Amino acid sequence: MGCKILISTTLKWTSTARHAAGFALAGATVEAVAPDGAPVTESRYVSASHLYRPILARASLKEAIRRSEPDLIVSCDDRAVETLLSLYEREPKVSPLASVIARSLGVPENYGQMLSRNGSLAIARALGIRTPDTYAVATEAGLDDCLRILGLPAVIKVDGSWGGDGVQVVTTREQAVSAFRKLAYPISRTRSLARAWRRKDAHCLKGVLAPRARPVSIQRFVPGRPAASAFAAWKGELAGFLAYDVLVADGVTGPPSVVRRIDCPEMEEASRKTARHFGLSGLFGLDFIRDADGALHLIEINPRATQGGTLPFGPGCDLAAALTGCITSASGQRPAIANDTVVFFPNTWLKDPASPHLASGHHDVPWDDPAILRACLKAIPSIRMHRPPRVAAAIAGHSVPRDVPLPSAATAGS
Repeated sequence: MGCKILISTTLKWTSTARHAAGFALAGATVEAVAPDGAPVTESRYVSASHLYRPILARASLKEAIRRSEPDLIVSCDDRAVETLLSLYEREPKVSPLASVIARSLGVPENYGQMLSRNGSLAIARALGIRTPDTYAVATEAGLDDCLRILGLPAVIKVDGSWGGDGVQVVTTREQAVSAFRKLAYPISRTRSLARAWRRKDAHCLKGVLAPRARPVSIQRFVPGRPAASAFAAWKGELAGFLAYDVLVADGVTGPPSVVRRIDCPEMEEASRKTARHFGLSGLFGLDFIRDADGALHLIEINPRATQGGTLPFGPGCDLAAALTGCITSASGQRPAIANDTVVFFPNTWLKDPASPHLASGHHDVPWDDPAILRACLKAIPSIRMHRPPRVAAAIAGHSVPRDVPLPSAATAGS
């Protein structure tokens, strides 16, 4: 027997659709709960979609779970995790809904510590994982105390943010105070209204109805290069794992554009310790900095599926297949990426068309999912480079039957 996965997202990231594809190709039936216009709802790998409403977040998620009756819920952003936890807290623990949430998360009661940037790293440090000094900061006086200990530069972070948002590297006290004030205090109702209008994001309206502050922490700055692990866990044990160095990122704190898969026992052990301590089930990621001596420093725990986790590198390194295999014996396996260097589409094509990685790396283009390919390019006014035939066809709106497999990037043109 197969299984059903409900992909949950509150954002319009195209990477969410890549997770859906992974589970579908592993043999699962995939449904999605997502905002109106989210690319994942157009994916050929999603059999049904359910509308997520920001103002009625819990109610819309509850309805999606009720209608889809999933075996597992996979959250693809931090806010989706928080909504799932909030729903769990309000449900009788003997209810079917609470049961599927608990099965999807592992031990929901442990997520409060994991969602705290300061608290989660304190636990990691106690588990023997190398982490930079990190402190909770509640006041400007406390900020000054921390700066005297940590020095500058430093990194200021707010809980409940993702994708590099809510993280600032500061090099002066003035920058530190400005960042703290921006992150620690609730956004004014006027600014929340302006954001809601500008971003077309109804989540910002919650700041109008109920402004709230989030915990802020300050972390010692570690110079070096980003690295990360992505892993599947089941009942506190690793089911699948991969590690990679980030070769090119979107800014200082943004998501990766080019990565290189590596074998790293240290990252694997850190992932295993994290999964065991929190009793995790689902997809997760750890963010590291590799310093000049090659030592790894854990800087963040991602309590949800990450972009790196979309990549299939064969048995044990295809996270969707690994997690699917934990709940059904009828799981499949995607063809493995043969090249350890992966160029996420379309960032590098647009920002650095002369990048040597474009000539040597694997292009993570969704050739098999035309609607997602179009979504990757939709917001781009023009592409100043040669368009591969498959890309040109997708932009022009040419349709491909859903039951016809598409060629790989290697055979589709370059």
